[in-house]
Amino acid sequence: MTTPFASLEAFRAILANLPDADQSARSAATERNGQLTKPPGALGRLEDLAIWYAGWRGEAAPQITHPQVAVFAGNHGVAAQGVSAFPPEVTEQMVANFQAGGAAINQLSNAFGATMTVHALELDRPTRDFTQGAAMDEDELLTALGAGWDAVDPTADLLVTGEMGIGNTTPAAAIACALFGGEVADWVGRGTGVDDAGLANKARVVAEGVALHRTHLDDPLEVLRRLGGREIAAMAGAIARARAERIPVILDGFICTAAAAVLEHAAPGALDHAVAGHVSAEGAHARMLQALGKEPLLSLGLRLGEGSGAALAIGILKGAIACHSGMATFAEAGVSDG
Repeated sequence: MTTPFASLEAFRAILANLPDADQSARSAATERNGQLTKPPGALGRLEDLAIWYAGWRGEAAPQITHPQVAVFAGNHGVAAQGVSAFPPEVTEQMVANFQAGGAAINQLSNAFGATMTVHALELDRPTRDFTQGAAMDEDELLTALGAGWDAVDPTADLLVTGEMGIGNTTPAAAIACALFGGEVADWVGRGTGVDDAGLANKARVVAEGVALHRTHLDDPLEVLRRLGGREIAAMAGAIARARAERIPVILDGFICTAAAAVLEHAAPGALDHAVAGHVSAEGAHARMLQALGKEPLLSLGLRLGEGSGAALAIGILKGAIACHSGMATFAEAGVSDG
């Protein structure tokens, strides 16, 4: 498929004209939910999830048969400043592990019947160090957004986006700080496990980057271009494509949520088709989800990335849909509804 945007203005136009959920399907799903053989509200958030999903899929009693997990990998110039406990070479090594089926995300994708695709984005050409200039030029950002857009299977009925990129909690923290404001320390965490000195170094790097680009941070796409990374931009492109196709999305952790937040700031409501799969152990993730109004489905202390927490949450959503679409109504079961 040809990417439908050749400029950032064209991408902005897409974000400004995203489709909404099918309200008639949502109403029909709500009506069905009220007739199922259970007390009202007995399945808690599962009921809300099923109705939300039905609205985006345009069916009163949908099924989940073709979930997709798309993992994007990129390298970051800012990693040279020692912001990660691991060297940049690990990005390429982990991509090989994904391709060989050996990572956690492979196992979780398999466990929940998801097709997994891996997209390595110019790993031999890291983005520029954002404390020295913009991480990407406009063409590089468009290429990364387009890679995400094109990675989405339009026949999928659910999307999870994951990432791999040594050092990428640093650009994610910079994006979060630029979009949501507050102190740098509010957004910087230990990532892959840096010590106190490493944490202070990350905070310094993020502060320098945000300060350097401060006159451009009122534009969310400029925030992404100046402070982001290819895999972060690709996740944003994929999440936008999913909305264009009315494919519901489960958001992963801190880095994925930072990518998604760019879309929400660029076009309020752009994440209405997305739920938060989990809240990670990266402290600022909970703060970002709260700011976006997203209540996580799971809280298990995960901090791996890769899409792992969101992939695990596929099971929650599948359970919600199985109950909603598979349960009998009171009439069908011959049970009195009181």
